[in-house]
Amino acid sequence: MDSIEVKGNWNEQKDKLKQRFAVLIDNDLVFEEGKQDEMLGKLEMKLGKTKKELRRIIEGL
Repeated sequence: MDSIEVKGNWNEQKDKLKQRFAVLIDNDLVFEEGKQDEMLGKLEMKLGKTKKELRRIIEGL
């Protein structure tokens, strides 16, 4: 899988995601090198979106 390109500070991006999707909590957005797929899997289940959609959302923040 391709890695996610995060523009700027991940903590700022995380806050934007939590504002956009009120159901998300900090534990859903733990971004660790090599574990991006794991995080996307959690978000996929919680938000009902595909990994491709989630990548586009995150990269568009």
